[in-house]
Amino acid sequence: MEEQLIGTGGAQGPASAEARVGRKLRKLRIQRGLSLRALADRSGLNVNTLSLIENGKSSPSVSTLQQLALALEVPIASFFESEPVEKMIVFTPATARPQATVGSTQLYNLGKDLAGHVVQPFEVILEPGMGSGDHVIVHTGHEFVYCLDGSILYRVDADEYVLSPGDSLVFEAHLPHCWENPGETTARILLVLCPADRREEPGGRHFSPELMKKELTMKIAVITDDGKTISRHFGRAPYYQVLTIEEGKVVQRELRDKLGHNQFGAEDHGEEHHTAGHGMDAGSHSKHTRMAEAIADCKAVICGGMGMGAYESMRRLNIQPVVTDLSDIDAAAQAFIDGKLIDHTELLH
Repeated sequence: MEEQLIGTGGAQGPASAEARVGRKLRKLRIQRGLSLRALADRSGLNVNTLSLIENGKSSPSVSTLQQLALALEVPIASFFESEPVEKMIVFTPATARPQATVGSTQLYNLGKDLAGHVVQPFEVILEPGMGSGDHVIVHTGHEFVYCLDGSILYRVDADEYVLSPGDSLVFEAHLPHCWENPGETTARILLVLCPADRREEPGGRHFSPELMKKELTMKIAVITDDGKTISRHFGRAPYYQVLTIEEGKVVQRELRDKLGHNQFGAEDHGEEHHTAGHGMDAGSHSKHTRMAEAIADCKAVICGGMGMGAYESMRRLNIQPVVTDLSDIDAAAQAFIDGKLIDHTELLH
């Protein structure tokens, strides 16, 4: 039986639930400046399917919502929640905690609608063998976990920690990590995520079903000089190697021309300068936008080095930038598919 996500409101019939999901999908799409065609390209879904969902005429499966959540970069629970009103104080009665269920894992959001989302607290109930899946998680800020019942195994970087009731763990969340219930009884933990980047939603990475990425069809772009290796220079490189990924595998490759400094002629080489703030102005963003037109259908762009201005421009264009220290395109693509590709933001200039 497929997973069911439980919303936060009272019981509603299928028709009203479909309408609510459709309205939420349309609002999220419009907020990001995406057409139906653009969202279809990003999510790998059919335009007609998206239109039926938005008009409340189709009930999407959890798998479909997972694809949409990744394409829109929102937690999957967003489709079931009413429009939030940010609060300075959040009181959550024990009998009215917002709940979602993914598989057999139960999640309780203890800080719903907190202004700024700088702290994201959850109570998580895990059945034996359940957890974050076999791919590691990397995000900004810090992560705190406190074991309430049962046991929880955390793998952080190269170390393993088994937490029993009363044990706690806190670490810098840029370290690759994953977790599971290794015991034979139900585990209950308090998980507090403190992302450094307010635009980030690490909860979605922790609470996604294990095979989410394998169900997703998407395209990613890699900056390259030769179609085989990853370029260290976002602005100078002449090509994008665009990879189409289906069911966790690269199924198609396409070498696309990329605008670069030579095409801009006498215009400033924004991202190549190291002066503070350079490349962050409107003119530089316009150049970066023109560079990105050839990969508007891609979810992410991978490069060996770029300026902070170009990095921020890609994010504004809803293309996830990843700065890697890997040089082989295939190795980086596989790491991205596995959720193991680390974004080395220290390589930005």
